[in-house]
Amino acid sequence: MRIGEAAAAAGATPRALRLYEARDLLRPPPRTPSGQRQYSPAEVARVRAIRNLLALGLTLEDLRRRAHRLDLLVQGPAGSCNSRPGEFNGVVADRLAALDAEIARLTHLRQSLAAAASSVGDPGSRTVPRGSGPAPGEQER
Repeated sequence: MRIGEAAAAAGATPRALRLYEARDLLRPPPRTPSGQRQYSPAEVARVRAIRNLLALGLTLEDLRRRAHRLDLLVQGPAGSCNSRPGEFNGVVADRLAALDAEIARLTHLRQSLAAAASSVGDPGSRTVPRGSGPAPGEQER
């Protein structure tokens, strides 16, 4: 199938497929005599696996470093990483640490905002603390 059909079948865009190819996540597909890319069902399955991993928070760089293992996920996700279980653990551990740090940052931000709102009055009100709005005669942007 051509790039547009393959992208649609995988829930991606043609631009995403070209990006995955440029980042070595997809092997360059064979081309028709007119130069159009031809994708197999296995390559479409690989794109789906890439998209699923990206949706879980892994980055293109994370996947590029483990690109040689992506076919195993496509063949059978349940036991695909069991032959070398530690290989993805570092990538996943790094991503979990980044998520934990972001959650901690957002939790602190939420607590600070809630404290500021409660010092002004009702936390559900839309009251703006004095001095934080536009100056008299100025429009808010």
